Amino acid sequence: MARVCSLSGKKVMYGNNVSHANNKSRRRFMPNLQMVSFLSDALGFKIKARLCARTVSSVEKSGGIDRYLLNARNEVLSPRFRRLKKLLTNMSD
Repeated sequence: MARVCSLSGKKVMYGNNVSHANNKSRRRFMPNLQMVSFLSDALGFKIKARLCARTVSSVEKSGGIDRYLLNARNEVLSPRFRRLKKLLTNMSD
């Protein structure tokens, strides 16, 4: 399973460990991924996903997964969440 946030697309970043003597060695910055489940009020079921902690707080701040998906651009969403967004927009019409 890839180390990628399934909603925001945040991936592993690379950089250097720098010692006091200015020696550099490569390292990886891992996203803080968590398995979370959100209850969708409009769809009526739970949505389970592997999200980074920053995305979870963004979803909570926006007022839930339904509102977050409706306000998000399609370019930043994964194909799975694009389908859920399409279901939400069809239900709201």
